[in-house]
Amino acid sequence: MLHEIEGKFKDECGVFGIFLNNPENDIDAARTTFYGLYALQHRGQESAGIAVSNGRRINLYKGVGLVSEVINAQHLEDLKGHIAIGHVRYSTTGESGLVNAQPLVFHYLNGMVALAHNGNLVNTVELKKRLATYGSVFQTTTDTEIVANLLARYSQDKMEDALAKCMIDMKGAFALVIMTEDRLVGVRDQMGIRPMCIGNLNGNHVLASESAALDTIGAKFVRDVNPGEIIVIDKDGMRSQQVINSPREAHCVFEYIYFARPDSTIDGINVYQARRSVGRQLARECGIDADLVISVPDSGTSAALGYAEEADLPFEEGLMKNRYVGRTFIQPTQQMRELGVQLKLNAIEEVVRGKRIIMVDDSIVRGTTSKQIVQMLRNAGASQVHMVVASPPTKYPCYYGIDTSRREELIANNMDTDQICDFIGADSLHYISREGMRDALQKSYPFFCDACFSGSYPIPAESVEV
Repeated sequence: MLHEIEGKFKDECGVFGIFLNNPENDIDAARTTFYGLYALQHRGQESAGIAVSNGRRINLYKGVGLVSEVINAQHLEDLKGHIAIGHVRYSTTGESGLVNAQPLVFHYLNGMVALAHNGNLVNTVELKKRLATYGSVFQTTTDTEIVANLLARYSQDKMEDALAKCMIDMKGAFALVIMTEDRLVGVRDQMGIRPMCIGNLNGNHVLASESAALDTIGAKFVRDVNPGEIIVIDKDGMRSQQVINSPREAHCVFEYIYFARPDSTIDGINVYQARRSVGRQLARECGIDADLVISVPDSGTSAALGYAEEADLPFEEGLMKNRYVGRTFIQPTQQMRELGVQLKLNAIEEVVRGKRIIMVDDSIVRGTTSKQIVQMLRNAGASQVHMVVASPPTKYPCYYGIDTSRREELIANNMDTDQICDFIGADSLHYISREGMRDALQKSYPFFCDACFSGSYPIPAESVEV
């Protein structure tokens, strides 16, 4: 997988939904969802799918691959209806493949239902055992199917009440879009770990993981879905039910560091501005004597610009990214695996030769990719390479919908900063402090989940099945 080539955290998923008040207008629900998913492609590249309701039944098309590989013009022509939901997936629980691709569509007591889920439940084993004793059977290995079975279990209630009971049962992170034959529903976990927002497209309601998807389809941002809130959209409009009021919020800090698009605004924080602010804080904390600042594109670029601005140093494109490397580049030999970084990145010798370089990246996971990039810059003639990281050391895995490495594979869990610096071959290595990161993001600690840095899980790690 491309993520393995990059040595980055693997993103979770993206969800999208739209309800057209007037099925006869010139907005096509399936086509709009296609473009919404296109804007969310960075959140998952393994599979994609769109489900559409025409008011009588739900039709679905999904497959393995990128949105543009899975859904073609004929599929969109066949997916007729005024309600649609879509999903792009990276597998954090369950194997990759068509059986686990979403949305999932089911028949239950009250008709048909389609679900798409971003996040991860941490009590899946407990829930699965309980549901199995009631006679539930499972066709996939995803926790999304557990949500569907819970919903069916409470199907004697109206949708909002059934979902409220599901939310009480479910522990972990979830942003869900759910569609029946006649309504669209959005649900966000009680701590707001995974993002979801509401948009308006010419009077029609839209749900999306990120506001950038709203911009892509020409919708106006209305607001974020609140933690613990259910949004129901039907022919009577939109209504809200606050099911759970959590004593704290715990928005995923890595959305701002790496996952979300820079042009998205999540829970009142613009991602680009947040990353640039983190870069400025890094410069205040580091104070490195150097000639220029470069980034590991693209996720390190915003922070690098902020660093250069604060340090009064020039920013240059010292590394060029090949944006046409295939998503699932096959690596048949060890030699080809070692070429992964070179296929993705190349140093611009004329920029870095003879220079003392500050290289900004968003994070270090295993360290192997950073090591190769540092060596690449040295081979191109850089006299010094100082690496600065726009996040604190990542020492702990995430259980809430981000596929991090096992703890023993995280380099910061096994080495201190000096040892990591020696391993990657840099002249110096600097991470932003946790306090500096919070100051840069201008939010107090309880606003974020930063368990990957601190080991302080908002949902106790003891309850996590790994």
